[in-house]
Amino acid sequence: METTKLLFHEDPYCKACDAHVLSSDDEGIELNQTIFYYTSGGQPGDFGTLTTENGATLDVIGTIKSKLSGRLIHIPTLGSKLPKPGEKIFAQIDWRRRYQLMKMHSCLHLLSAVIKAPVTGGQVGEEESRLDFDLMEANLDKSNISNSLNTLIKENHPISSKWISDKELESDPSLVKTMSVAPPKGAGIVRLIDIKGTDIQACGGTHVQRTGEIGQAKVTKIKNKGRHNRRISITLLEGR
Repeated sequence: METTKLLFHEDPYCKACDAHVLSSDDEGIELNQTIFYYTSGGQPGDFGTLTTENGATLDVIGTIKSKLSGRLIHIPTLGSKLPKPGEKIFAQIDWRRRYQLMKMHSCLHLLSAVIKAPVTGGQVGEEESRLDFDLMEANLDKSNISNSLNTLIKENHPISSKWISDKELESDPSLVKTMSVAPPKGAGIVRLIDIKGTDIQACGGTHVQRTGEIGQAKVTKIKNKGRHNRRISITLLEGR
């Protein structure tokens, strides 16, 4: 059975692609290849449009991996006329939104490098993102953390990805920072995001090429979410 090729792993800056429909039903639309990132790892799925050969355009309001079938599904607006299997499609993402999420996601990796504690959860958002840390310390300083983040951003570290085997990942537990979400296994390989000299961890999300693209970050709030849980939220002040 043909499955969807994930072009966003090869080039997160790719904004559009040609594809054809593999399946189309009540769940949504499955393509043979896509630049639409699907909701996972705390990063929301992409929005955008699918345009058929006859010029009809469908708005995509979400992209998910189906829990029922495992297919990567593009969710159109309710009532849309669905294309038929085999039909050719031009897919285009909402780039402004995606790029903001890329910068936010990369900034959260920097935050996990600044705060030396296991990550218990997180969420990437357009306006605000956050990480939860297994940390008892109550005297975290927003200004100090913001300054540390912005120092790493200004140093303009290159960000790259590579694939390693499941065995290699198991042999180095430090590559998994998030306690609540295990990296996907079963394919035999796992993707790493490497911020050179700063942070390396398993991650399937989309990221910018250099930290300097992030702009300026600010810690907006720090919340006590339990005895061993501190939630740190950030926003980006430039490039929205």
